[in-house]
Amino acid sequence: MNPIKNIEQELIDEFALFGNDWEAKYNYIIELGKELPSIPEEYKKDNYLIKGCQSRVWLKADKTNDTMQYYADSDALIPKGIIALLLKLVNHQKSKDILEYDFSIIDQIGLTQHLTPTRANGLVNMIKQIKQYAQN
Repeated sequence: MNPIKNIEQELIDEFALFGNDWEAKYNYIIELGKELPSIPEEYKKDNYLIKGCQSRVWLKADKTNDTMQYYADSDALIPKGIIALLLKLVNHQKSKDILEYDFSIIDQIGLTQHLTPTRANGLVNMIKQIKQYAQN
């Protein structure tokens, strides 16, 4: 089994604690973003920007022995929380596992239907960039 699935289940369980309270879920996502370590200013450049995001979201990755380490930041609270959520899943994972992972957690926690179309598009582009880094 893909080791990311264990992390996915932990996050699904955490979101389940909030029931249908989307204000609480958004607050949790914002808290995840606040816990995300800052990235150095040198990575807040256009070549690290995720294309198609309404807000500015930067993502950088390093691969060591086929294990991925991602770094991210955003100038907006919700996108920063969303990228932090995604990085909880993929940081320190093998690139093969990241490429095989389907990110179905987004639907399972109900996030997809609670995002504006532009944020949903940004989320798709975040996932694409995460996978692209894992592929290189």
